[in-house]
Amino acid sequence: MARKTHERYGGVTPYLIVRNASKAIDFYKRAFGATEVMRLTGPGGTIGHAELRMGNSHVMVADEMPDMGHLGPESLKGTPVSFLLYFDDVDAQFDRALVAGATVKRPVENQFYGDRSGVLTDPFGHVWSLATHVEDVSPEEMDRRYRELLAKQ
Repeated sequence: MARKTHERYGGVTPYLIVRNASKAIDFYKRAFGATEVMRLTGPGGTIGHAELRMGNSHVMVADEMPDMGHLGPESLKGTPVSFLLYFDDVDAQFDRALVAGATVKRPVENQFYGDRSGVLTDPFGHVWSLATHVEDVSPEEMDRRYRELLAKQ
């Protein structure tokens, strides 16, 4: 069955719910180099809907709307999802995000699967993995390295 798609969006477009979306948008601009595409402002300056461009992806952002059941990680006391962003220089980008207000969840280091990556939490409770691809690793080699890593734990 053919799907009718929108030219701005890929197959999956994240929609982040946060407490204080305006501040979150500013953070994503400073931390990840996001570009604001659009913003719909509601009563009291709340963000009913905003769209950002991060790399070649769109990310939607809105303020919490408890009456509709839309709560962010701060209200939920955590999040079950995380996001992955690739950059040319993960170390510099990770530092940029920390300066903007993120906190380290896992420092940047080379990974068995061929990326150099680290994980951080943004000030609004969302978890982000930042990475640079440094090595092509075959599925067989990745499996071997994974088993080796597990054996050390």
